[in-house]
Formats: sequence, structure tokens, C-alpha cells
Amino acid sequence: MRPITFMAIALLSILLCLQSCTKDDCTNEFSFLQVTPVYMTEAEIRQDITVEAPRALAQPGKIYFYDDYIFLNESRSGIHIINNSDPANPINEAFINIPCNVDIAVKNNIMYADNCIDLLAIDISSPGNPILKTRTENVFPAQFIDEQRGHLVYNNEEWITEIRNCNDNNGWNNNWALEDAAFSNAPSQSGSQNSGGNNTTGQGGSLARFTIANNYMYTVSESSLNVFNISDACNPSLSNQINLGWGIETIYPYQGNLFIGSQTGMFIYDIKDGANPAHQGSFNHATACDPVVVKDNFAYVTLRGGTRCQGFNNQLDVIDITNLYNPILLKTYQMDSPYGLAITENDVLYVCDGESGLRVYDATNPEKLNQVHRKKGMQTYDVIALKNNVIMVIGSNGLYQYDASNKKKLKELSLIAVQKK
Repeated sequence: MRPITFMAIALLSILLCLQSCTKDDCTNEFSFLQVTPVYMTEAEIRQDITVEAPRALAQPGKIYFYDDYIFLNESRSGIHIINNSDPANPINEAFINIPCNVDIAVKNNIMYADNCIDLLAIDISSPGNPILKTRTENVFPAQFIDEQRGHLVYNNEEWITEIRNCNDNNGWNNNWALEDAAFSNAPSQSGSQNSGGNNTTGQGGSLARFTIANNYMYTVSESSLNVFNISDACNPSLSNQINLGWGIETIYPYQGNLFIGSQTGMFIYDIKDGANPAHQGSFNHATACDPVVVKDNFAYVTLRGGTRCQGFNNQLDVIDITNLYNPILLKTYQMDSPYGLAITENDVLYVCDGESGLRVYDATNPEKLNQVHRKKGMQTYDVIALKNNVIMVIGSNGLYQYDASNKKKLKELSLIAVQKK
């Protein structure tokens, strides 16, 4: 059990204030994040993947777009296959059952997906009939192994609300974990770009932990950057591992560099030598969750405090990266609870600001961002901007698609809704 940190104490103090007291009776409404460890045996982890009929969205996670298809993670259980040839009428075609899957990336019709402790290479030449080609074992080590229960593969998180007597302190120090399910299970951003010809990769959101550049796939864990050689597409091999410290969260490639977001800052690595990423510069900030996207000489970073992210900062930082060895903070914009973001070639910046919706900025002048539109009424986690003026937004209600031809007035094209329990 993790000790209660300053952030947890602050939240506890707030909860203590939310009480209803009378002369004869005093009760507290107490909410806490209950964390239950989930174990799986190797036999359960390594069962063959299965292709099933389409499922309704229940807890959508990371999203990836490739060759007119959306591959949408269903948190810890598999991938929805959605034909998006017509964004106004997306068709949920099938579901790939993959135990505890979270991240994916695609190159040349080979999908790379995590499977608890293994990396799977799946042929999606026919998206509705995916075929498992290889399984690279034990490249994502389990946090803990129990002889009876197997591998600790993740922690299931659920907010519990109880009404308790003011004098009942049992349980106040239990079930705390500074984790944020919305962030860890929210959609991805690999930042991969289509390169044309017979060498194509897909596109994702800003919360990805997998990305592909040339013949290498780069993944981040809590503390390291992992380099996989995928020149033999169906036989990826772990060729390098670089220690990055702690709190590593996201990865974004741009013009021969990797921009890695962590809870304490942004790291920049040169990948001209693909097998041996070289550290160039860093930008440090207050402790917070930290996805990043990049365009030209500017990096856009959202900082979000609270729960697992710790800290109290909720803001958008614009960082001048003209000198990659010495990134400099250019401007800070206050946000409510920002998650993922995306920037287009024509300088439109989209920021998912949690329950405050989707914010749209004219980023022609990064030092003076101009909010031109805001989509309210939905809790947003991540956004992908496609080249055909379509944007995909993932949130608690499901997957939205908008015609963004007019940045000042987004037009909803479709919604694949989450099926509420």
C-alpha cells in the first residue's frame, strides 16, 4: 500500500469538509478511489487472440487511425475495428479480444499491440480478419508475480461513495492510489505520420506510449524508453532500453526527434541513429500529467494536476524549441483539467479540457493563442486531427467526429456512443 501523499491529504481535507451534521446525527459523504490488483496467469495472458462480433463501447481507451480504419482500444480487453471510409457513418465491424491491451501502433498492415507482458504482431491486411503472426514474450515485465495468482498486470480502479458516521474513521487510510483511470486508459497519440508509398504508418492521439519511425518502434514504460527493431516486421526485437527516470507517460515523434512527456518535464531525443536515441534537451515543470505535441519550433504541453498526476497545475505551456538543447517556456495559458491535444498543419490547436469540453485555438501566433471555438457538454480526453479536415474526439460519452472545415463552428458528423451500464 502506497503512503498517502500531500495531494491525497489535500483531497481528504476537502472530503472532510463535505459533511452534513445535525445535533443528533453527523454523517460524511466519503468518496475514495478503490484499487483492486488484477492478476493473470501466463496461460490466460497467452491465449490465442479471437475475432468476435462488434461490441458496444464500454470504456474506450486509446485510438489509432490507419488506412480508413479506426482501431479503438477497449480498456484492458481488446480493440474495436471500425470502418471509417465515411466519417459520417462509421461502421463497427468487429472486435479483437486481446487480454489487457492498452497501446497499439501500425506500419505496413502490421499492428503492434501490447498484451500484458508480451508484444503481439498482428496482420491487418484484411482488417475484419486479423491474424496473429508472432508473440514476442516478456518484453513488458509484470510489476509483481505471485506464485498462486500469476502476474500482476494492472490495478482496477473504481470510485466508491459511502455515507459514514462522523465518528467512524475506519477505512480513511485505505484504498488510496494516486492513479487516474481516465488518463491511463484514455486514447493514444503515437503522432506517427503517413509517409506514402509502401511505407505507411498510422496516426494517433497525444497520450500514446507506442510510436513508429522508420524501421523502429519506440515505447515508453514508467521509467524507460524501449527501442524495437521492426525491419523484419513480423519479428520485432527489443534492441535497446534507455533509463529515463520515473513518471514517464507519452511519446511523440517529430522530424527525427522524440518528444517524451513525463510527470516532471519533457525530454527530447534525437533518433537519426534509430537504434540509439541520443538525449538532446529537457524542459522541467511542476509535477503534473504531461502529453505533448509539436509543430515547427514550438511544443505544446498540457499539465494537469490532481489524483495520480499530483500537483495543482492545470495549464497549457507553449515551449520554444528552436534550440533543442535548451527549450524555453514561451507562454502559459490557464486550463481547467487538460488532457490530450493536437495541432494541424494550418496552425489550429485542439485541447481536450476534461469536463470543460474541447477548446479550439488559432495558433498562428503561439505567444498569443486565440480561442475561436469551444465545444461544451462533453468530457474530452484526446483528439486526432486528420488531413481531410475531420477531427476525432474521444471522451466519456464515446467517439465523436467533426467536420472542422470551419474552425469557428465544428459540425458533428457522427458519434459512436458509450453504452452506459
